[in-house]
Amino acid sequence: MSVVVNSVNAQVIPVLQNKQTAALAWHSSSPWTDAVTRGALATFARFNIEVVAITDAQYDPVKQLADLESIDALSPTMVLSLSVDSVATYSGYRQLLDAGTKLVLLSNPIESLKAHKNFAGFISVDTQAMGRAAAQLIDMAVAHKGNVGVIFHEAEYFITNHRDSAFLDALDAYHGIRVVAKQGFVQEQDTSAVAMAMLLKQPNIDAIYVSWEKAAEGVIEALRLMGRKNVKVVSHDLGISTLLDMAQGGNMYAVVSDRPYDIGVAMAMTAINEQQGNVGLLANSTEYDLVTKDNLATVWPLAFHSNLPYDLQCIVSVKQVCE
Repeated sequence: MSVVVNSVNAQVIPVLQNKQTAALAWHSSSPWTDAVTRGALATFARFNIEVVAITDAQYDPVKQLADLESIDALSPTMVLSLSVDSVATYSGYRQLLDAGTKLVLLSNPIESLKAHKNFAGFISVDTQAMGRAAAQLIDMAVAHKGNVGVIFHEAEYFITNHRDSAFLDALDAYHGIRVVAKQGFVQEQDTSAVAMAMLLKQPNIDAIYVSWEKAAEGVIEALRLMGRKNVKVVSHDLGISTLLDMAQGGNMYAVVSDRPYDIGVAMAMTAINEQQGNVGLLANSTEYDLVTKDNLATVWPLAFHSNLPYDLQCIVSVKQVCE
């Protein structure tokens, strides 16, 4: 399965005449974000572009706005970012654009910035297809018949909102599945309490969908505390904690994962080519994967361009690598 992103043809190699600098203003830190960063850093390094700042907003729009203001003081040539809140952070991005910085946004668009002459591009995977893929995994988890709980992201956030909505729409096609509970959350740490309350009201739940893997950690914790080994969890993205549970045959059944390293490459190339005035270039595509314990060892290096973490190797390898 392929998902088209608004990237540029990686075969086009611009010649950079002057010293270029870049900054990365992220929404949070995670293995996923780290992989996007590594893809961007590797690409910038190919063109001798110095990265002068990498920031982590910790899902706090006030902090991200401050991060953007600090980055602006460094006068970078280009900035890659994922906005925590498109309204609250608008002024910070606009300040960068007005100063001549080329901006590439990821996943969470800010429509009012797209017309600015220095807006370089918006990179996004196909959230609709990923939502449909999560519905397919839920169907597999319950063997085509069962009761499902949905723990969705209740904050206004483009990528999670669209994935969650696509997931729910796609479930209509699976006639053996019944959604018996839906509850939103804003903070990742809230999902444990949400899951407990949901299961107390609907103890017949067979599987739970959660918006992304970090939020799924709290759900798995709740299931362990309640002794509900039979309830399967489906989510998005790859995280070590949830994958360890998956590999050990725990509650984590499967996730849908895109290719974050490739996304980082696409973002950096978009910024570089825009800076050099290269337009009308061919779009690349990046893939996403349906990940279960049977293929996680294969998918990890595809997504992250790194070796499977040692703790996971200990579990999934046929060799006794831990001894």
